[in-house]
Amino acid sequence: IIDVKHAWVDPRVDHHHLQRAACGDMKSDFVGWLVFGHNICNSRSYISREGRAVGLPNVSFRGRAAMHLDVLDLKTFYYRSQLGRAAQAAVRGKLLQMWPEAERQNVVGFGFAVPLLRPYLADARRVIGLMPGPQGVMAWPAGMPNVSVLCDETAWPLDTGVADKLVMMHGLETSERPSELLQEAHRVLGPGGRMILVVPNRAGLWSRRDRTPFGYGRPYTLGQLEAQVKQHGFVPERHLTTLYQPPSAKRVWRKTAPVFERIGSQMPMGMAGGAIMLEVSKQVYAPRGTATKDKVKSRLKALDGIARPVPKPV
Repeated sequence: IIDVKHAWVDPRVDHHHLQRAACGDMKSDFVGWLVFGHNICNSRSYISREGRAVGLPNVSFRGRAAMHLDVLDLKTFYYRSQLGRAAQAAVRGKLLQMWPEAERQNVVGFGFAVPLLRPYLADARRVIGLMPGPQGVMAWPAGMPNVSVLCDETAWPLDTGVADKLVMMHGLETSERPSELLQEAHRVLGPGGRMILVVPNRAGLWSRRDRTPFGYGRPYTLGQLEAQVKQHGFVPERHLTTLYQPPSAKRVWRKTAPVFERIGSQMPMGMAGGAIMLEVSKQVYAPRGTATKDKVKSRLKALDGIARPVPKPV
């Protein structure tokens, strides 16, 4: 059962790894944990586990014990920095190229995929943003009913086979249990469901720049990513690369970013792309073994004449 309207918190999450906002005198720690989902705090400065204020435009990314980045650092990058907004637009444009619509479908995002899901809010049956406990959760989308949920990264509060489309960004490469994470994604996807994984490209510049979220976790090559998903019942369908622009906030690179993206999309796969986007489908195997037919015992004929009279021979 999931209550996406009120930012329901999964009780299986280890609450000691959650973050509490600096909102004055909180009577209950549980209320502090829910501050991102309910948006009850008007303060724009928050306190992280290291005791530093975060949420500022010049934030520096720091990995957590489980390698996950802080949700406030991710929010600051994608919504408050020029480089982050350009990266969001580039990745979301490629996603819409692969999935132009999701009418009457359940769309699920895991990690920090919510910046990519806004185009599907109008037509999808339901959009849900799952965020792992070590990362933290924020209310999303702004100005609309909340659909983001805090959960354990390997135990999602969703029914089996409920998702038609699944987007995972900043989830796989930062997880310490990638195999269990892919197993959970396989469980939640319905038969024939599709998933897009957005991961740092080992050959790209973005994986070597720790001022962006793509500079953390394990970067992948296309072959490594395909081999890993095949082990968990997924079939690679197609792939794209994006983020050809330099990972720099300097004005000269920001002005020429569209040119880099346009030229880079025409390059071979292995050149320069900062992120790999791999689309996979859920593979469902047919039952194995030899079918055996159970013998049904014949019913007694002693009472046949009562239910349906049988004529006697003369």
